[in-house]
Amino acid sequence: MKLHRIFAMMIRYLFAFRHNLDKVSDAFYWPTIDLLLWGLTSTYLASRAPLVPNLVLSIVSGIVFWVIVWRGQGEITLNLLEEFWDRNLINLFVSPLKFSEWFLSFIAIGLVKATMSFLFAVLVARLLYQLNLFFYGFLLIPFVLLLIMTGWWFGFLVAGLIFRFGRRVQALAWTLVFVISPFSAVFYPISILPSWAERVAAFVPPSYVFEGIREVIVTGDVDVAKIYWALALNVIYLALAFVFLKRSFHKVLERGLVKTY
Repeated sequence: MKLHRIFAMMIRYLFAFRHNLDKVSDAFYWPTIDLLLWGLTSTYLASRAPLVPNLVLSIVSGIVFWVIVWRGQGEITLNLLEEFWDRNLINLFVSPLKFSEWFLSFIAIGLVKATMSFLFAVLVARLLYQLNLFFYGFLLIPFVLLLIMTGWWFGFLVAGLIFRFGRRVQALAWTLVFVISPFSAVFYPISILPSWAERVAAFVPPSYVFEGIREVIVTGDVDVAKIYWALALNVIYLALAFVFLKRSFHKVLERGLVKTY
């Protein structure tokens, strides 16, 4: 692999981001709307149920940290779809670009944009609700890294499905990640889920992350066991998703890149 080719692809996608209003709205507009709606709702609920500790902070932090998962997978799948829409796959792979370099550029640009969106959401939360999520500092860094890993393997999974079934499943790029959100305990503890849903949540890495974030907010302590469980599941899913993606791409090559359109 060559770093200059990875960097070139990153510049390409950054240029497209800068000149595409849809991409800008995904990165900044929708997180702001979510923070307004859910933040105001949680503020109202907190006024009605003052005995619930840190209710607003827990819900707003859930919104802010879910942005990382969404952007991590979105940059992989949406940039891939743009190559489909522009019929550009053949142009890419007649160049010296390798498949691994291409997807590393997706991962890198996803990390950059997820960081941008996350910092923007933190700033909005500070301006609207006077909540300082940076107060917890380094305690939250492991959780941020675990969430971006979740975004990566989910993006690989959706990208593999798009390679196999083409643009007729392109809606999965926006919708499929929300399948795991009810089991991720983004806004509520796992304990309120039905027993069968709790068993599912045990295999969903973000469930450990969001439970851990709430523990940091309430107690100021980090449960290291949750970090280990989330990391182990993420590594397993990342490896399996990449294998699935690679095999899906080989299927495309067998059919011919032209037929993917």
